[in-house]
Amino acid sequence: MCGICGEIRYDGQAIDVARIERMKQAMVPRGPDDGGTFAVGNRAFGHRRLMIMDLSAHSQQPMVDAGLGLGVVFNGAIYNHPELRAELAGLGYTFYSEGDTEVVLKAYHAWGIGCLQRFQGMFALAIWERDSGRTVLARDRLGIKPLYYAADASRLTFASTLPALLASGGIDTAIDPVALNHYLSFHAVVPPPRTIVHGVRKVPPAHYLVIEADGRIEAQRYWSLEFRHDIERSEAEWREGLLAALRTAVRRRLVAAVDVGVLLSGGVDSSLLVGLIAEAGVSRFRTYSVGFETIGEEAGDEFHYSDIVAEAFATDHHRIRVSSRELLAELPAAIQAMSEPMVSHDCIGFYLLSREVARTCKAVQSGQGADEVFGGYHWYPPMVSTAQPFETYRQAFFDRDFEEYRQVVADPWIQRDFASEFVQNEFARAGADDPVDKALRLDTTVMLVDDPVKRVDNMTMAWGLEARVPFLDHELVEYAATMPASLKVRGEGKYLLKEAARSVIPAAVIDRPKGYFPVPALKYLRGEVLDYVRDALLSDRARNRGLFRREYVDLLLGDPEAHITPLRGSKLWQLGLLENWLQAHGI
Repeated sequence: MCGICGEIRYDGQAIDVARIERMKQAMVPRGPDDGGTFAVGNRAFGHRRLMIMDLSAHSQQPMVDAGLGLGVVFNGAIYNHPELRAELAGLGYTFYSEGDTEVVLKAYHAWGIGCLQRFQGMFALAIWERDSGRTVLARDRLGIKPLYYAADASRLTFASTLPALLASGGIDTAIDPVALNHYLSFHAVVPPPRTIVHGVRKVPPAHYLVIEADGRIEAQRYWSLEFRHDIERSEAEWREGLLAALRTAVRRRLVAAVDVGVLLSGGVDSSLLVGLIAEAGVSRFRTYSVGFETIGEEAGDEFHYSDIVAEAFATDHHRIRVSSRELLAELPAAIQAMSEPMVSHDCIGFYLLSREVARTCKAVQSGQGADEVFGGYHWYPPMVSTAQPFETYRQAFFDRDFEEYRQVVADPWIQRDFASEFVQNEFARAGADDPVDKALRLDTTVMLVDDPVKRVDNMTMAWGLEARVPFLDHELVEYAATMPASLKVRGEGKYLLKEAARSVIPAAVIDRPKGYFPVPALKYLRGEVLDYVRDALLSDRARNRGLFRREYVDLLLGDPEAHITPLRGSKLWQLGLLENWLQAHGI
């Protein structure tokens, strides 16, 4: 796990290596173990390294193979690299390292861009060809690893994080009005290629960009998720097939030169990972849970359930408690660590959890993706019988409709209801006919990427901790897409996954009420947390920015706990988070 960056110029000007160094410096937390730079002609590449697969200097990056005429900077983990290495060795390739980076480089030489189809894992990478002048940027199928870029008539600059791009200088930092509408409507999800910053874009998941020496850029999709139901199986057969695919996904993510722990929330998903790792023969591995203070009737931890799992599988379990005072003290740092503004309350939870986990562990498995892939959210069951899929989804998921949006932002930012148009277009695309499948595909390929997965990457990598997400194994996701929707959303949702889990983990964890990562202090803003948000929204910088209507801000500040979104988030926190993020990054 690492941070990558680079720049390609096509205007005849020399590369400014200082820009590469500034981007690298901004990504030191992602790769605290080492760093390197390679510059040649009109291109330069930088890397910050977190050693997981190969602990030796042989996997140092940027990695250049003069004999092949190729170089690479790579962020991620290719879990099937031993198998690919063996196949490539059979083709005559020789290797000097034990890691996956060299496999990526030689796989590209052997199979060209088709190598992406052979990779099992998560990745963002840049490969450059010496002789053609061509550079390829690519991102994994489900967007687990981030890749941002900025392009103009003279150059393209890329990095693993948006703040690293800003550090390079010369970036257009105007706010993108389309992204703003998404942020305030679509639960802070800004679909690629846009970001809240007008001059920064992100490579979409399952895509690659080819940048020619003359500056021509071509984007291509290399994988798509299609929901098809032409396979007949009994419920028992579906369940056994699911368990087999899960076992494979979990075993793959144990491949490392370091021990792999688990972020254990106490829910079905992370508990199932613990059970499957134990089943794979790993003993006394580390598990970690975090909890916050209770506010009113809302509990701030789920230690009861995580303790059940830790005891059942005899893990080396660590409880981490966070006070509201510590949460407030660390909020600015957590916001600074966000590549994009993320409103979900558990960002701070993952940030503080990752801080503690990184003291004793360098890689963990995490349960993100199970709800989106297997139908665990409350808005999926109503989709079964709806005649209006978009409207049913919008009422459950959107933070506000366009009428309210017009009350939030000042006139220059009011254009169109871009978020609604986007979701309607996604629902209309071929490849998902059932209303439930439409929602699952959207959530798996868009919402998941730019909310839970991005959140986990940003907050874990802020402490040099690698997070692996078995539920986003692309073969497991493809298998789930063939399952009947009725087997996913039966009962309270995630039915088949829960039934599969019964043979692995205690029933008390499966039959519990569904929980969310609880951070009550960011839902019910009070005391110092409320002061923190108020100070940002009423600051001179916010007033000069002129983004929000003062009447709306005053309405929220007048009764902070009354304005809650359908997804049980604070509308005031959403505005305050955005303003604090913009200020943190000098925008």
